[in-house]
Amino acid sequence: MGGLLVERRKGASKIRLTPKGENFFSIAERWDALWRETQILQASGSQLSLAISAAESISHFVLPPIYDLLNQHTPPMRLQIRTQHTQEAFDSIERREMDVAFVVREIVSPSVTVKPFFAEEMVLLRLAVPGRQAGEPVDMEELTAQHEVFINWNREFQFRHDQWWDPLCPSRVHLDSAGLIATFLKDARQWTIVPASIGAHMMRMGDFVLQKLPAPVPPRICYKVTHKFPNQALHEPLRILDTYLQAVFGKE
Repeated sequence: MGGLLVERRKGASKIRLTPKGENFFSIAERWDALWRETQILQASGSQLSLAISAAESISHFVLPPIYDLLNQHTPPMRLQIRTQHTQEAFDSIERREMDVAFVVREIVSPSVTVKPFFAEEMVLLRLAVPGRQAGEPVDMEELTAQHEVFINWNREFQFRHDQWWDPLCPSRVHLDSAGLIATFLKDARQWTIVPASIGAHMMRMGDFVLQKLPAPVPPRICYKVTHKFPNQALHEPLRILDTYLQAVFGKE
């Protein structure tokens, strides 16, 4: 490999990876995953197959109707679903490790195609208490920064957020996973801003109420990412996926 991958110190019973070895190990893990995928493809023959990468908030709260349709498709389709951040998802599409990705922001790349497939409004989520009505607008004075459960949904959201609340007085709780909102939103004074799909899920989970912000926040746009030159075997699975996206979201 043109360099030392492992080393053993004198008198030591264990070996350890060198920095070059650590880099090669990550490549070897990808090789192993691709080899396993190749074996599965050979065993499945001509069965339809689709590998989907998605941001956590999209995978958990937006795509379940699509997953359900794909899972019930006839003839059966083999599905691989992986949760990845946007940059990871783009890298996976460029390397053809995944067939399609659903992400929350665009990245310019000459080898991929990016299309918006879903947009949703941002809503205010709080605990349901007496006198707090669903859908009513809320005065900004009620929403103090120290009681916010903050998630940075995208650059546009952060920009608007900083216009309303002093970025030098950040909220006490910062999260990167919508799945943790219910863990921290326990006090009637607390609040958070979430996409409507997550708000609807939280309403089904417990005693929460969705309200309107005093001024609009840019909607969250979700994007579909595919390789510009997909393999021939992907044409039919991607066509089926687009049909279901059209049926559920009105977008291909």
